[in-house]
Amino acid sequence: MLFLIELWESVRGFIATGGNVLYVVAFALLLMWILMIERYWFLASVYPTMRDDIIARWDARRDTTSWYAHRIRETWISEADELLEQRMITIRTLVAMCPLIGLLGTVTGMIGVFEVMAEQGTGNPRLMAAGISQATIPTMAGMVAALSGVFFSSRLDAKVKLAKAKLVDSLPHH
Repeated sequence: MLFLIELWESVRGFIATGGNVLYVVAFALLLMWILMIERYWFLASVYPTMRDDIIARWDARRDTTSWYAHRIRETWISEADELLEQRMITIRTLVAMCPLIGLLGTVTGMIGVFEVMAEQGTGNPRLMAAGISQATIPTMAGMVAALSGVFFSSRLDAKVKLAKAKLVDSLPHH
């Protein structure tokens, strides 16, 4: 329990150093990871059953060569693709937004530095250093959040494309 309290205090200290924009970065990161975990769960547990059902329905058809059969096949593939691609654009958007949110923190931090310089002058480097630190931490946090999302979302994207390709290959058309 003491470890969790110390961890929470260090996170609060980090956010106090970087400013309130870090809450927005944290929210975007949390939402991105919730969506990615949901997509991994979908690919691992829900999609295989759905895929097997589509394949079984296709194999049970007598007619797999007519124009109508091919339209039915395309419809099933399209429905599966839509479910596979669900939330992927949101994940990609959140990955792209994290550095921009960090940049917003940099701009607000630099505005704070300029306010200190306007009020106190340039004679107090300690106050300026605190503002510059507050300006750079959100950028770093946004970049780290984006990097964690880039790797896993690209892996997830590859898994989605592979799942669709395997489904297409599993429904032979003659």
